[in-house]
Amino acid sequence: MYKTLVRPLLFLIPPETVHHLVVALMRTGFRIPGVAWLVRKCFVISAPELETEVFGLKFPNRVGLAAGFDKKANIYNQLAAFGFGHIEIGTVNPLPQPGNPKPRLFRLKKDKALINRMGFNNPGVDVFVQNLKKEKPNLIIGGNIGKNTLTPNEKAIEDYLACFHKLFDHVDYFVINVSCPNIEGLAKLQDKGELKKIITEINKAGTEKPTRKPVLLKIGPDLPDDQLDEVLAVVKETGIDGIIATNTITTRDHLKTSKSEIEKIGKGGLSGQPLKDRSTYTIKYLVEKSGGTVPVIGVGGIMSPEDAMEKINAGASLVQIYTGFVYEGPGLIKKINKKMLGRV
Repeated sequence: MYKTLVRPLLFLIPPETVHHLVVALMRTGFRIPGVAWLVRKCFVISAPELETEVFGLKFPNRVGLAAGFDKKANIYNQLAAFGFGHIEIGTVNPLPQPGNPKPRLFRLKKDKALINRMGFNNPGVDVFVQNLKKEKPNLIIGGNIGKNTLTPNEKAIEDYLACFHKLFDHVDYFVINVSCPNIEGLAKLQDKGELKKIITEINKAGTEKPTRKPVLLKIGPDLPDDQLDEVLAVVKETGIDGIIATNTITTRDHLKTSKSEIEKIGKGGLSGQPLKDRSTYTIKYLVEKSGGTVPVIGVGGIMSPEDAMEKINAGASLVQIYTGFVYEGPGLIKKINKKMLGRV
């Protein structure tokens, strides 16, 4: 029904407008008595076999929603009703920022892909905290943190620490995002020296807290093998809890969409089906090189249960979807969980 009726109607509307519409409908619709129960009844699968423990947290299933969908930390519980095992909110910055000029989100229908150059549009960490206090999460929440666009790289750690301290009591784990291609200069923070500085300071801040919460690093798919080796070296040296592989990609290789249309869209990170193989390669490389000692969350190009299993078979402990959620609809989570139970 989603792909034959709902999606064609939604795809008549600009993608960012659709996003705001869907968020508004979810926030309004779930206030109606019985709606949340009905959605959970249709989409949630609960089974002990789906449960897994990763970096000290017990997940009800392996399927999560990647950062970038819940940009205001205001629909995580509604999204949970579709069967996600965890949801990553953000990316969030210390200060509110509007992001890049519109239009900044584009569909590549022939490729089952999206190009975005959103630029960390978010209301700031204080609003996130208010929302999380107002509505207690009923599933595992990850806080994806980044620096404000105008913050120079040499002061980036101040932004990461500000978000870390303010969100600490309200999320279950943290993700240091240094790989978004839509923030100028951010990817330079993936260099070994810069990474080590940021993670070391976050770890130091964590030791001052009464409890410990896992910290993960989100990396891009463009990193060559030698830089992946550097990432693993930093992980080993700092004791960070895991890696999310991968963010969006900047290359435009082997697309079905015409070159002229791609050029018209311009810059941005590509997500969806074209990212699948590179993401899986990165996961496999990290897991094999680390001897399976570093938990990896696999994200990138998961459009089917088979794609999710490919990530798991490559060594991913958990998977996350985003573009697949847009193209395949909320039924994708249930299909993946059924696949993991061996029912399909």
